[in-house]
Amino acid sequence: MTETPITAPGDETRRQVLYWRLLARVFDADEQPALETASVAIVDDVGLPTALLDPSLSVDNLIQRFPELGDELRGLMAGGEGGGDRVRRAALMSKLLLSVFATGSGSVTATQLASWQKDAGRLREALGEECAGGLAGTLSELEGDLVRRMRLREVLADPALASRLTPSMSLIEQLLRDKSNLSGVALANAKSLIRRYVDEVAQVLRTQVQQTSAGTLDRSVPPKRVFRNLDLQRTIWKNLTNYSPEDERLYVDRLFYRHTAKRTTPARLIVVVDQSGSMVDSMVNCTILASIFAGLPKVDVHLIAYDTRALDLTPWVHDPFEVLLRTNLGGGNDGPVAMAMARPKISNPRDTVMVWISDFYEFDRSQPLFDGIEAVHRSGVKFIPVGSVNSSGRQSVNPWFRQRFKDLGTPVISGHIRKLVFELKNFLA
Repeated sequence: MTETPITAPGDETRRQVLYWRLLARVFDADEQPALETASVAIVDDVGLPTALLDPSLSVDNLIQRFPELGDELRGLMAGGEGGGDRVRRAALMSKLLLSVFATGSGSVTATQLASWQKDAGRLREALGEECAGGLAGTLSELEGDLVRRMRLREVLADPALASRLTPSMSLIEQLLRDKSNLSGVALANAKSLIRRYVDEVAQVLRTQVQQTSAGTLDRSVPPKRVFRNLDLQRTIWKNLTNYSPEDERLYVDRLFYRHTAKRTTPARLIVVVDQSGSMVDSMVNCTILASIFAGLPKVDVHLIAYDTRALDLTPWVHDPFEVLLRTNLGGGNDGPVAMAMARPKISNPRDTVMVWISDFYEFDRSQPLFDGIEAVHRSGVKFIPVGSVNSSGRQSVNPWFRQRFKDLGTPVISGHIRKLVFELKNFLA
């Protein structure tokens, strides 16, 4: 039986004051004198610097002034249960939440965006992976709003300002949408940011994909008779009948070797990505993922992007950076056009997987697209429909398609990219 923590009188009230101040600040930039005065007294009473309440001071700057707060913020959700500790944690969490959610209005500088990104990272760190995952979509939307409010072309034209930008999905989306309007230094800086982001994401995905091509032992191939393949345990066991008690020796008349040859199934991976306006995150992630699988032995990867037209990006599949520069994000979509380009690429259905990433809002083209998908699936191709491929796992799929995929036995998988990696590894192993 555990004891219930004793909360000192007034602690719950003090926490409520801090959270009421937080809400007031998020929804109204003007301070409430009574809440501010009470909050200053509370923060001072629990031994925290009053600078914690300065909304103009980022969390990163606060830690630079008070380094001892760094470790406390990182372990915020693992703190003690004492009353004073709970009030202290409420004050620190309020600072994190205010810095991330009170984004104000008006134009945003490169420095402000970088500062927000650092504070958002500290909030994720404080909440832990499980809790932060639920906020991923909201944080992405906030970041996207900040990027849209930034005079991006002016920032990119200034190398000093551009160097302060931290690559993110929201920023990459804006760069890809605006790349045709950039030139000179601005275009060079935009390409550099896209390349940095691609490399960073590729490193994460490459780790998830490692060991994909390991395959299974091929026992149809005789084991190579070399010492490193010698199976000592089996050799001894099989020759026990040759043991001589008089000589106290085991006479071996047959050696056994381990099978080491791996069977890898030559596979064709066809990735079809909807590049309409709602699928930017998927386009970026899938081009990177396709390039990684294209680097695996005996995996033949084809990449098709489509909106109202289909574009075969297979010649550049090994370089996601070049693929992204050739995409034209936005506009409508025409799935049957993409299917017409993808189907001729199927040579051996049993060794082919087709990954189709879209929200499947095809309107009057819904039935023709589904008919094509059904025919591909019934031919033996492993068809994997994906609602979206992003870091937050959020997805939106046309309910009409979702039900028909379920009836077909190929339900739409989770939008988290780790799920797609897992499905592809199962097929290719």
